[in-house]
Amino acid sequence: MATTPSKSNPTDGSSGGIAGLSETPRGERLHIALLGRRNAGKSSLINALAHQDVAIISPTPGTTTDPVYKAMEILPLGPVVLIDTAGLDDEGILGEERIRKSLSVLDKTDIVILVVDASTGWGTWEDTLLTKLNNRALPTILVLNKSDLIEEPLREHPPWIPVSASQGSGIDLLKEALIELGTSTREEPSLMGDLVSTGDTVILVAPIDRSAPKGRLILPQVQAIRDLLDHRVQALVVQETELASALSMLKTAPRLVVTDSQVFKAVNELTPSHISLTSFSILFARYKGHLSQLVSGANAIENLKPGDQVLIAEACTHHRTDDDIGTVKIPRWLEQKVGGPLSYTWVSGGTLPENLDFFKLVIHCGSCMLNRQQMLSRLERIRRAGVPVANYGVTIAYLHGILERVLSPFPQALAVLKPAPAVSERSPNPPVHLPQANS
Repeated sequence: MATTPSKSNPTDGSSGGIAGLSETPRGERLHIALLGRRNAGKSSLINALAHQDVAIISPTPGTTTDPVYKAMEILPLGPVVLIDTAGLDDEGILGEERIRKSLSVLDKTDIVILVVDASTGWGTWEDTLLTKLNNRALPTILVLNKSDLIEEPLREHPPWIPVSASQGSGIDLLKEALIELGTSTREEPSLMGDLVSTGDTVILVAPIDRSAPKGRLILPQVQAIRDLLDHRVQALVVQETELASALSMLKTAPRLVVTDSQVFKAVNELTPSHISLTSFSILFARYKGHLSQLVSGANAIENLKPGDQVLIAEACTHHRTDDDIGTVKIPRWLEQKVGGPLSYTWVSGGTLPENLDFFKLVIHCGSCMLNRQQMLSRLERIRRAGVPVANYGVTIAYLHGILERVLSPFPQALAVLKPAPAVSERSPNPPVHLPQANS
């Protein structure tokens, strides 16, 4: 059943990591996917949960094609995204593509609502789907929709919640189940909560990103500020040109300096060695994924040779500047390190290439626009392909020779880092000078 996204409810493409001030970012919302056969009433159920007509419903089977996302609040659970999907019993060539897209949302899903039509009952479709969900260890709520159309309860069935989306019955029970499951299964990680204490000062170095509209900050900067405020920590926000002045005026050294990775070199030189230093991207690597896996991937940079295939993946789409980090700066620094040109594939948005086997390295963005489940799914897929993966911040720090320093707050990840090999006088590839990144 089709839904119509509003301006605040885009489909899964993203406009980039630019932060608004009034809405919780999608990457921080609990993702709830509704799956089931055609005409099971998934779109009607979304309308009932949202208490508004956000989805166009139709008796015609197969109306919903691409997954559609609706951001809303379910209190006291908080901000969530409801994902409407096509029926998993769709037919034909187009139907197979719709099913593939519907199942692809599982990579970013925290909770599944499996919707069953009471007039049809439980069958092999539901058995197959539930097996897939159990194999992924995805928390699942079983819902018997259109329960008002049957006179007696079905005798043999799983422990589902009977509802009638059209009549509004059973919706409160479904919300209670969502709140209970979401509260018990969702982790509440913190960007810096374990690195700081109440009363500390943290300096955030935030060069004005030319891709950010006037009056806004990029999302990682906004989330870092909020995280520090939540932990009663003083956040001092400066550009790299004001860092020296900020350090000199503080009576007590800051607990931590966090910088945009693009100005790593300058910030490293300005920050005294006794002050911990890291980047927004490295913090997000830990917050959204596995930092140790990404550090291990950086070790593979030493093995790159001219002509090797490198995949550079960004989760969002945004206007690229002339000196874009993913398409210009990182490739330039990599080739200076390797001593020759590499072959690149760039992807952006919600998908990775089907075949990853031939890449020698994957470099992923900071993932601020992905939820944790989606980033973990991506990392697991890359791991299964046997390809090393690093992210922007880890890669840039490695290429600038400061990764060991910026990992000092994270001893577990630091243990994964291999010492850089010594370069002999006869080495054909002596260390290259990496020019300072422009903000």
